[in-house]
Parts: sequence; C-alpha cells; structure tokens
Amino acid sequence: MSLWIFAFGLSLLLMLNVDVETGVQSMPQSIVERFIFQDREFFVKRDDLIDPLFSGNKYRKLYSLIHCPAAQYQAIISYGGTQSNAMLSIAALCQRKGWQFHYTTKTVPERIKAAPDGNLALALKLGMQLHSVDHADYQHVVEALHSDTKASHLLLPQGAADPIAEAGIAQLAQEIRQWQGQNAVQKLHLITPSGTGTTAFYLARALPDADVLSTACVGDKAYLISQMSHLGAIPENLHMLENNKKKFHFAKPYPELLSIYHDLKQAGIEFDLLYGCPMWFALLQHAHNITGTILYVHSGGLPGNETMLARYRHKGFMQPD
Repeated sequence: MSLWIFAFGLSLLLMLNVDVETGVQSMPQSIVERFIFQDREFFVKRDDLIDPLFSGNKYRKLYSLIHCPAAQYQAIISYGGTQSNAMLSIAALCQRKGWQFHYTTKTVPERIKAAPDGNLALALKLGMQLHSVDHADYQHVVEALHSDTKASHLLLPQGAADPIAEAGIAQLAQEIRQWQGQNAVQKLHLITPSGTGTTAFYLARALPDADVLSTACVGDKAYLISQMSHLGAIPENLHMLENNKKKFHFAKPYPELLSIYHDLKQAGIEFDLLYGCPMWFALLQHAHNITGTILYVHSGGLPGNETMLARYRHKGFMQPD
C-alpha cells in the first residue's frame, strides 16, 4: 500500500473523534452509484469510500465501538488470519481510542515475521500486538480467550462476527431504506458477500421487505449457515446464491477471479479479490433471474488486494511490476 493511502487513512481516523468520552461524530452517509456491468444496471453502496483502513462492513461492524467512550475498554482481543481486513480495522480503532490490541493467529512463517506486508504490516504499525501459536494449539487458545477475557477487555470473534455489529448494520439499513424511498424502488435485492455472514444476517433482519442475497466466500454454504446460526434464527428473506461454475478455496488465486477483478475495475469500481470478486462471480450466474433493482453493498477490504495481487504475480497470472 502506498504511503499516501496510509497517511490518508490515519488522517481520517483522527477526524473521526471530536470527544473521546462521547465517541466520534457520525460519518456522512456513503453514496450510491449507478454501475453498468456486462450490459446490466446495478447500483453500488460505496461503503468502501468511508476510509481506506476503516471501510465497508468493518466500519459498520465496529460502529458501536467507534462511538463508545474510550474509557469503556482497555484492550480489544481478537483472532484470525494474518491478512484479515477486520484485523486491520480493529488495529486502526484501537490506535485511535488508545486501547491495546492483542491478536492471535496461527504460526507465522519466519520470512513474514522478518518482512511483514499488506494488512499485517499496517496493523503492526498501528500498534497491534501479534501472538502466533502452533496450528495444533490454535483452537484451544481461542477457546481460552472466550472464557478468560477480563471485564476491561473486549473479545471480538474472528471477522468481528458479534452481536455488537448489529447497531452499525442497522444504520446501514436505514441509509438503504432512505435511498430506496427517494428513488421509488419497489423491489429491492441487496447483495453482500459473506465470510461469517454477519452483515447479511443483520441486513436481512433490519430490512424484511428486501431480498438479501449472499454467497459463501469462506467454506461452503453449510459452514456459512452454521456461522450465522450463532447470531439467531436466519431471516426468511436471506438467500444464498450458489456458485455453480467453479469451487473456490478461500484466499487461493484463481484466473477467473482475477479476470472479473480487472473487468469490474475497468467498468469503474475496484472490488476486493477475497470477497467481492467471488460474490460477483456468483451473482452474474443468477442476475438474469433477478427482477427488480439490485443494490450491491461494497464491503471494502481494498487494502488486502495488495498481498493478493502479489500472490497472483507469484503464480504467474500477472506480469511482475
């Protein structure tokens, strides 16, 4: 990531909070853009423009914490992958609030420890304390975190998949409802990719008159449903779009995803390779059967494209810079 993006992200974070005791001022609503792709009209809720480090569904999931008094917590505890978008956003939040951030991940190779890149490098610059554990011990350590967290420390599950996310996603739903009314949209289909399914789950709950369509980007449909079930009964208006053409393994480079990444970017909007591109790959298989207005909720995550594009170059799918 270029230094100007890093500096821009930090400057925006500093603008987020006027009074650390009362929380930050409300961000302006993200815009909705008309987007023509493969001769079809879509609309895109540009949550990716909120902030380079604090964008998309991560801003929505952390909304309550952004607005809470800094004195409420001393530290945030979380866990997951070393290039997690949630990890980076939580690190940015903790840097702004003056909280410690302890993050547990599986064994980090020595070459990455010596020269971290992408989201990991940025999170470490923001003060994140990384705890690397053996693969065999990881699940046990995570379970211990859930049972031993102090009252002054807040545990956020992987991907910030927690009921605390509901307030921010309700704010997103309110913005969508307002846009729908202003544009006299009768039948609305909301598209959002899913890792844990938190955003899709709470959007469907908040907007029962809309169809919320998602696809499983981490694991399969059964895994996604099991993850969402931890949040409650799955809303009837939440549906999964199956990818019927090719099975993708999470975070693995595929020429099909790189192709759609470039096509989308050429059409005018960049999406992330981990979630956005698999979602579009599945959506385009079903778009001809969807009648009504399609609103894609951009989930951000663009800083993660740096390391993913490096993987594509390493695999020979792209020319080196």
